[in-house]
Amino acid sequence: MSHDIPPQTPASLAIAWSDAVRADQFTHWLTGVAAQHRLQMESLRLASADASFRRYFRIDAQDGSRIIMDAPPDKENSAPFVKVAALMQAAGVHGPQVLAWDEPLGFMLLTDLGAQTMMQVINREQPQANLPLYLQAVDALIAWQLSSQPGVLPPYDEALLRRELELFPDWYIGRHKGVVMDAAMRQTLDKSFEEIIRHNLRWPSVFVHRDFMPRNLMAPTLATACAALPPGGADSPWGGPAANRLMVSSPGTLGVLDFQDAVYGPITYDIASLMRDAFLSWDEDFCLDITIRYWEKARKAGLPVGDDFGEFYRGVEWMGLQRHLKVAGIFARLTLRDGKPQYLADTPRFIAYIRTTCERYRELKPLLRLVEKLEGIEMPNVFGFGRQ
Repeated sequence: MSHDIPPQTPASLAIAWSDAVRADQFTHWLTGVAAQHRLQMESLRLASADASFRRYFRIDAQDGSRIIMDAPPDKENSAPFVKVAALMQAAGVHGPQVLAWDEPLGFMLLTDLGAQTMMQVINREQPQANLPLYLQAVDALIAWQLSSQPGVLPPYDEALLRRELELFPDWYIGRHKGVVMDAAMRQTLDKSFEEIIRHNLRWPSVFVHRDFMPRNLMAPTLATACAALPPGGADSPWGGPAANRLMVSSPGTLGVLDFQDAVYGPITYDIASLMRDAFLSWDEDFCLDITIRYWEKARKAGLPVGDDFGEFYRGVEWMGLQRHLKVAGIFARLTLRDGKPQYLADTPRFIAYIRTTCERYRELKPLLRLVEKLEGIEMPNVFGFGRQ
């Protein structure tokens, strides 16, 4: 029996629903929270969707706008989002606050961080013009990392790193490229993955956002600067002087989204994600500039980034390699399984990241030759998968 959506309900007219039952549930839920939060139901409109099954709506209230998350519980578990949102708030990071949540139905009312991402306001032609934005991102990242505690978030351990790396042969090589791997290719991947995991697990663990990049950072709505590291403060878990909160949750502060997959893992991950973006490329000079600034601030704050920047930067490169092998698999899966082909348009970018890193390290040369063969890049010894 079909469920007709009440025609007099503005919420049902503004949003397209493939499931009439869920549309009814949403209308009932929204009607229930509208009075308490002074929502103007006739203003409901679509805000955005992401790579998952979540959708986001925007709705006006008497004192601004709010965001509504539609996350079907049979496809999305919203509990990690709620948990990490609270951790972000406790860390002084400007993230969305959960105002109402119907856990069984998967509807959530959130504060609104604005309509423009950092990606949308970046000046791609003049890297240094983006320095204030990147420094805000660095400060937000350091504040997040300073709040780290073990046992709170899932570990980014060997098992998870390996599962992510296997997305590359499973989805990118096998399903997207249609290549049946032989024993030599599998051996090359296995040896390379072992090296990648070993290098990355050498670094101390902190809270890891896991997708800390301009598409998931919201541009400040007012031109304000981040506060400098205050003097004094409590000791960090690693023994150095820690900051009080680096960020103040205010309309002028860069916001952080899409943090529900946060884990506890290598400190190199999020800065690698920020500067080796799957959707945006910078010259290495700009990447080095921001990474050095991050390292200096993190070291001063007592975070475990080591005393040798060269060693830290190598760690960032190895972590970035793991991320881009994973991203290649994820983007192939989004295309082939989820019907979202736009993600693979960035294939040349992350393949370039992979090749650049592999070219710098002797132990990664077999992986480099494997990738170049997959991409049809003519290089000497292109078939020598097993040779060191």
